[in-house]
This record gives sequence, C-alpha cells and structure tokens, in this order.
Amino acid sequence: MIRDKRIIEVTDLGTGSDMRKRNFRRVSEIARYSSVPKKYGNLLAGLSSEFGKASVIEFGTSLGISTMYMAAANPETIVYTMEGCPAISEIAKDNFAEAGLNNIKLLTGSFDKVLDKIEGEKIKAGLAFIDGNHRKEPTVEYFNRMVELSDGNTVIVIDDINYSPEMGEAWTEIRKNEKVSFTVDIFRMGLVFFREGMTRFDYIIRY
Repeated sequence: MIRDKRIIEVTDLGTGSDMRKRNFRRVSEIARYSSVPKKYGNLLAGLSSEFGKASVIEFGTSLGISTMYMAAANPETIVYTMEGCPAISEIAKDNFAEAGLNNIKLLTGSFDKVLDKIEGEKIKAGLAFIDGNHRKEPTVEYFNRMVELSDGNTVIVIDDINYSPEMGEAWTEIRKNEKVSFTVDIFRMGLVFFREGMTRFDYIIRY
C-alpha cells in the first residue's frame, strides 16, 4: 500500500491534517499519513485479544491497517469498523479479503448513522477504538455513546489525544466522566477503563 500510486477521490467527513482535506489523494499518501505505526498496531492487537471478546468497534477504518491488527489478534470476535469515504472503504475491503480475515464487518457511511445501527442491534463493546475525527465535540459525543454500549470489562481507546489543543480538551473532558475508573495517557493514545472498585487515577506513561 505504501507504493500504491493510485489516485482516488476522498470524501472526508472528519477533520484532520491539511493532507486529509484534499479531494484527490494517492493511496500511498493515505497509508503514510493515516495508518497506525507498528508499535501501536501491536498495542491494539494486544488489547483486542485481552478485552475484545464481546466485540470490537472502530471509528475510522481508513485502509484497514488497525482493523486487521485487531481482527487477526481475536479471530473469534467480530470487528465492526466504520469508514466515511466509499472509495477508501473499497480499498479496505480488498485488503481484508487479501488478508483472509472473515471476522470484520465494514460499515460505510457517517459515524452518526452507522452508530445508530450498532446501537439498534444492542451490540456491546469489549474494545472500542475512536479515530477518524479530530474535533472535540464529535470525539466526546462518540465516547459518550460508546459508554452506553460498555460495561466494567470494556476499554475505550481514543487516538490522537495530543493532535491539537482541541483534542487535548476532548481528552480532559473524557477523563472527567463519572463512569470512568482510571485512564492511561501514552501520548498518542488515551486508554479509558471502567473497572468497579478501582481507585480513580489518571496515569501518564511513556510508550
């Protein structure tokens, strides 16, 4: 994918870097700027294996790199992944087929509408990965909606918590949610836990 020089028309329903705002982009550029680095992919894989037994819900499929990490690590669960851009969604679909992963349910459309369907099916999340929109209000809204699909065994991961001051504000608001037991800030990502009986604390660690 890094060398894929195809140019596709991108429908960007979120807000990201200037690179993401262009209407036409090379697939190689999307792979370079939107895919999770290997060490974070391995982290998501480990979290999926440990906590994703109920299901995994991902906001922001992109080319499906993070999706495949989580699906491969937990082949007995379903990974529900949402992508707003039809052209990118088609590439991700091909990537999943090439990887031979059959436990991924790719949902194309705006996060709000797709999430309505997930809520309607009463799907519970073991692991949720929120990416794909880098604004405070939608990030907090998606987190709050995921809380309603969560229980004491759920972990919610917020990507790019230090991407901008606005995302920093979103992370601060999320940490204050009364249902949160503790959080872990690894700089790029924030991990949110809901374990009862745990002493409330916000950890910051180097990863």
